[in-house]
Amino acid sequence: MSGSDQARVVAAQFGPRAEAYLQSAVHAQGADLAAFAGLLAGSEDARLLDLGCGGGHMAFTAAPHVREVVAYDLSRDMLAVVARAATERGLGNVRTEQGGAESLPFADASFDWVASRFSAHHWSDWTAGLREARRVLKPGGRGVFIDVVSPGVPVLDTYIQSVEVLRDTSHVRDYARAEWEAALAAAGFITQATRMHRLRMEFASWIARMQTPAPLATAIRALQTAMAEPVQRHFAIEADGSFMIDVATFEVTRPL
Repeated sequence: MSGSDQARVVAAQFGPRAEAYLQSAVHAQGADLAAFAGLLAGSEDARLLDLGCGGGHMAFTAAPHVREVVAYDLSRDMLAVVARAATERGLGNVRTEQGGAESLPFADASFDWVASRFSAHHWSDWTAGLREARRVLKPGGRGVFIDVVSPGVPVLDTYIQSVEVLRDTSHVRDYARAEWEAALAAAGFITQATRMHRLRMEFASWIARMQTPAPLATAIRALQTAMAEPVQRHFAIEADGSFMIDVATFEVTRPL
């Protein structure tokens, strides 16, 4: 699939669901957002890029702490929801811009911060997106990348990729922690810290948020039931289909 084809799939999947992602408790709150806000202390004059902003929760978290936030996403519908919500919240320093992560319409070294949360697993060319993030970050600038990660073990990886793409056909890949750290280094970042946490996905709302067609939701439940005990144990699959995922936060810098 070409990058333009993937962009169309992502836009088609998320445009009609923009309001659901704005309201999603999984996306709107979390210890990772609180930790991100803490990292922004002393950044009052900074310009921050929220790369693949989705419902805008990173942008909204950052806005009180920085001079300007650019909320950037493929979906124009998503950006419209973000712009409206920023206005309603009195966040006048948030502006939106549309486009893909793999080719950013910004000058070299034009941001003090780059942040991305639950977006990179949709990018058609993940490594190109990371290189672009480094390009637009100033030397000495800082970045935070938060995403679902594969456990790395083959059978666990097969399971998580399968349920992700059944639920959302715009899914590309959940990368393992080691893949992330290697790709960040190859893109020219220095990883300062990696933090892991687990996040519970309530099955009914997880499916409803993406409006997953009933046959695909049924396939996910059948797969959950059929998987071997180590898979069910790692993901803590519950009777109603709810389960746990692995999430990583990568704190990086661009060298001087």
